[in-house]
Amino acid sequence: MPTNTEIPTLDGLDAIPAYVARPAGTPRGAIIVQQEIFGVDAGIRGKADAWAAEGYLAVAPDTFWRQRPGVELSPYDEGEFKEAIGFMMKHDFDLGMRDLEAVIHWIRREQGVAKVGLVGFCMGGRIAYMTATRTDIDASVGYYGVMIDQMLDEKNAIARPLMLHIPTADHFVGPEAQQAIHEGLDDHPRVTLYDYEGLDHGFAAEIGARRDDAGAELADQRTRAFFAEHVG
Repeated sequence: MPTNTEIPTLDGLDAIPAYVARPAGTPRGAIIVQQEIFGVDAGIRGKADAWAAEGYLAVAPDTFWRQRPGVELSPYDEGEFKEAIGFMMKHDFDLGMRDLEAVIHWIRREQGVAKVGLVGFCMGGRIAYMTATRTDIDASVGYYGVMIDQMLDEKNAIARPLMLHIPTADHFVGPEAQQAIHEGLDDHPRVTLYDYEGLDHGFAAEIGARRDDAGAELADQRTRAFFAEHVG
């Protein structure tokens, strides 16, 4: 099981599995690490550990726990990739946002950390956008978020800072979708968009062939500075 903590749901009747990494001292803030479709895998746990090393309380909730706790799949195995897509297709994103609200409340009320950010990847990038439009989180960052172009009618609800990393050769988010995102959000005072010329979906993955070291390091540097300003 890739998780080590259980966080109560909003109604208190169940618990959300999560991987939690704690800093050595008092947290400077908290970062929710929102998974891709492949689960709280070694890459996501590594990202959480890295945030803890930066002084943050890091929490990576298991998004698909209502379907099957502990999903951990490979993007490089065709069967497992299709299985991961199936989990995403069956995921109730509205209910998932309630789970994230529960995680935010747990961090603030039970862990005593006031400032909370969220960083998400792929499906998690979409969730980062939704978190910015639907919760009171302090800041959100999305890497190669999918379907954001279909949710631009929610942009007026963005009240806290949001950063999106957009690879221009993303084979899941095509040129038309990217154009719509820029046209919809370029002039939004709370939104910062960065393009990564020629990079593809998954360029910031911690492990595997999808990663582009230079692009990932640049995006991660921008994300660290963003959270340092808005979270702690």
